[in-house]
Amino acid sequence: MPFELRTHTADIAVEATGPTLGATFAAVADGLAAAMCDAIPDDGDRFEVTVSAESREALLFDYLDRLIYERDVRNVLPTDNEASVEAGDGDWRVDASARGVPLSAVSAREIKAVTYSEMAVGETDQGWHAYVVFDV
Repeated sequence: MPFELRTHTADIAVEATGPTLGATFAAVADGLAAAMCDAIPDDGDRFEVTVSAESREALLFDYLDRLIYERDVRNVLPTDNEASVEAGDGDWRVDASARGVPLSAVSAREIKAVTYSEMAVGETDQGWHAYVVFDV
């Protein structure tokens, strides 16, 4: 599993790795889904999201915030995430998709928001690493 849930004072954190920055973003998003729900059924339709930001950290924040928004608007749990990240002229962009499992099909805990608290995104000798704290 490319992510681990970490306990955090009154919050929950996800630590993830991947061979690419996009794979790492997707692993953090899968960690977000795991933080919200223990058992995820196989149903649900895929949807796409595109997000741009001025830095890698801001992009990860905005991407995860968008998935929480999609959860609230579509009433789905975004899971089986896929993401591709590109750096452009002064900005970063993620093109992603997720399988939206209907919230009516799961028993989900609420994650209120993504935070910048202790957020880390960096390249390692093995690929990429990210650490994100979510407000519960």
